[in-house]
Amino acid sequence: MLLLVIITGLVAFASCRPCDVDGSNLELILSLNKNLFRSLESPEGLPNPSVHLALRLSHHHNLAKETEHLNRLKTELHDNIQTSLTNGQAVTGLMALYGLALKSSCYDLNTITFDVNDKKETLLTHLKKQMEQEKEHIAFSHRPLTNYYQYSLGVLALCVSGIRVNNHVSHKLIKAAENEQFKHGETESIDTYAMAGMALQCVKDSGSYAHNAAELDTALNKIKQKLLASRRSDGHIGNEFSTGLAVQALLAMGSDVGECSASMEAMRTAARSNVYHNPMAISQTLPALQRKTYLSVKTQNCLNEDDTLVLEPVTPVVVLPSETKVNVMVEVVTASGAAAAYSVDVPKGSSLLEALELLERKNVGFTFQKESSLWGPFLSAVNGEQARQSDRRYWHLSSDGTALTEGIGDFKINAAQRITIKNTSY
Repeated sequence: MLLLVIITGLVAFASCRPCDVDGSNLELILSLNKNLFRSLESPEGLPNPSVHLALRLSHHHNLAKETEHLNRLKTELHDNIQTSLTNGQAVTGLMALYGLALKSSCYDLNTITFDVNDKKETLLTHLKKQMEQEKEHIAFSHRPLTNYYQYSLGVLALCVSGIRVNNHVSHKLIKAAENEQFKHGETESIDTYAMAGMALQCVKDSGSYAHNAAELDTALNKIKQKLLASRRSDGHIGNEFSTGLAVQALLAMGSDVGECSASMEAMRTAARSNVYHNPMAISQTLPALQRKTYLSVKTQNCLNEDDTLVLEPVTPVVVLPSETKVNVMVEVVTASGAAAAYSVDVPKGSSLLEALELLERKNVGFTFQKESSLWGPFLSAVNGEQARQSDRRYWHLSSDGTALTEGIGDFKINAAQRITIKNTSY
C-alpha cells in the first residue's frame, strides 16, 4: 500500500512538473518577448503586424510600447496598404495580418477605412472583396491571385473578426487542401498547410460552413496528417521556421502538443541557439511556445493584462569584420536556363546580402536589386532580370544544392560554398 502511494505521488509530481526545474523556459519566453519589443526600435521598414500580434497574444506586456506600435500600424502600414489598393495591387495577406493585429488590441475594425475610387469602405469590406477576387482567380486559373498562404490568412482574419466567410471562398481552400495544392515551387509548404488549418478550424468552429460538413472535416484531417508526417526526428515540423505555425495549427485543431513534446522542445532548443533572431520568425514561434494560436484573437478581451515587462538597457555590441576570408561561388541561373558564375572572398560570418554587395562592387557584371518584406530584404532582380510575384516567379536560393530556409539578410557565410540563385516559377 505504501509503495502504491509513493508511485502515485511520483506520477502526480511528474505530470504537474514543468519540463525544466529551474524556470529556464519562462526565462526563454521573456527573452524572446523582449527581443520582439527591441525589434520595434528599428527605423527600417514598415511596422510589422505579425510582431504586434505576437506581443498581444503573449502573457507578458509592455502596454505603452504596444500602444505606440499600434499607432504606427494605423498610420504607416495603413498608408502603405492604401497606396497598394489605389494602384490596384493585391494585398490580401498584409491586409489580413493588419486586421488580426488590430483585433488583438481589441480595436474596433469598423472604424478602419480605405478609400478606393472615391468610395470609403471598412477594412473588413475590402478584405471580403480581396477574397472574392482571389476566389474568382482560382475559378479561371486554378490558383489564387496571390497564393494559398495569403488566401488562408484572409479566411482566418475574416472568421476571427466574426464575419461569415462565403461558402464558395471556404470551399476553394478545402479543395486545395484535398488536392495537395499547397506548394512553393515543387516543395510542399508547411506554412501554408498550417495557416489553412487554422483558417478552416475557425470556419468549422463558427458553424457557418453549410456546404458540406464532411468535406471540411476531411480537409482538416488531411492537413493535420500532413503536418504530423512532416515532423523531423529532431521535432521540427518542416523546418525550424515553419514549426511555430505548425504547432499553432495542431493546437488549434485539437492535437495534444504538450509542454514537453518534441516540437516544443525543438523550438526551445532553436531559440536558445539564436536561430530565431529574425523578428518575423520570433513572432510565429512565441505564441506557440505559450500554447496560443491565431484563433486566440477571437476571444481576446484586453482586460486585466500583465503590464510588468520592462526592457533593460542593452549595451550595443560592435561586431568587427572577421579577418578570416572564405570564398563564395555565386551561380546565377536565368529563366531561360542560361548560367553565369562569379567568385568573391568575404569575411567569415558575413550575411549573404553583404556577400552579394561585395560581389557587385567588384564590377564583374553581377548586379542585383532587392525589395523589403516582413521577413526582411529579398531579391527582386539579378543581372537586370526580374522574378516578379505577378509573373509567379521568384529567385530560389540554395547553398551547395540545399535550399536556404533564411533570407539574404539572415543567412550567414561561415564556410566556402556555392550559392545558386535561380529564377524559378511557382
